[in-house]
Amino acid sequence: MADKLKIVGDALPNIPWEDKPKDAKGIIWRSPKNPIIPRDLIKTSNSIFNSAVVPYKGEFVGVFRCDDTARRTNLHTGHSKDGYSWVIDEDPIQFECDEPEIAPNQGRYDPRVVWIEDRYWVMWCNGYYGPTIGMAYTFDFKKYTQIENAFLPYNRNGVLFPRKINGKYVMLSRPSDRGHTPFGDVFTSESPDMTYWGKHRFVMTTKPGGWESVKVGPGPVPIETSEGWLMIYHGVQMPCSGFCYSMGVALLDLEKPWKIIARSARYLMNPQVIYEWVGDTHNVVFPVATLCDAPSGRLAIYYGAADTVVCLAYTTVQDLVAFAKEHHE
Repeated sequence: MADKLKIVGDALPNIPWEDKPKDAKGIIWRSPKNPIIPRDLIKTSNSIFNSAVVPYKGEFVGVFRCDDTARRTNLHTGHSKDGYSWVIDEDPIQFECDEPEIAPNQGRYDPRVVWIEDRYWVMWCNGYYGPTIGMAYTFDFKKYTQIENAFLPYNRNGVLFPRKINGKYVMLSRPSDRGHTPFGDVFTSESPDMTYWGKHRFVMTTKPGGWESVKVGPGPVPIETSEGWLMIYHGVQMPCSGFCYSMGVALLDLEKPWKIIARSARYLMNPQVIYEWVGDTHNVVFPVATLCDAPSGRLAIYYGAADTVVCLAYTTVQDLVAFAKEHHE
């Protein structure tokens, strides 16, 4: 697998990375520096979590979910030289928008960021009479231009593929409701221009009785490999203590990404340490972003823990592809 698998992407020699401990039991291991971003890194934050990072000019930049001490959700820009130590702007992003109807901020959270062709696209769960997918682009992470919401409410977890597929932009999403959504399936939608979205296709649903029995939703931007699109996602179950969020993996067809090639019946990672168990929402591992060094396959996964802090975990693309295929049911 390691010799044959091709990973589409750039070299990232300065990717955050710590070698796998000898006592690690799974194919993913946590950074001992976790949580790498505490809940109160900026003066006004109650919590910082579920945030997106990308390489930028030899360093790293991100869009961070910061819930303030009035418990309002908003997005802030952050910068880092090494992917561990972050400086996050105290003030939220001020989106420029030509449409006054959609410009007011009714809540912004759970962003994703992806480079496509000539700019960075930012997606987030946007408050517009209920949750939907907000959209903006930036060239420099200083000026952000907001465009039309991708979908009608109610929807969450909009995640763009990192290139056009058959000439169209393609997005994963999870239709929802106004509340904490006791259901959730994954769909793809496509657009010629980032404004008009259609050709919605079903991708995956829950599996009864296990770690993803209540809902599933897309996580980081998919990674293109010769075996298919590698999709890391979250799955939710309902034990006696309430929702429990875990991390899973699947492979999707390169040209028809709504078709599943392999999907692991076993989770990759679930809440097992104190900062994932205890926080504003207990028992949450919520993957949002990855940094990938394509030549080696090294993968750093940024995830939100307990809806409170940002954490890092590591694995390789080769191991994830093998895991999805080995445990496919």
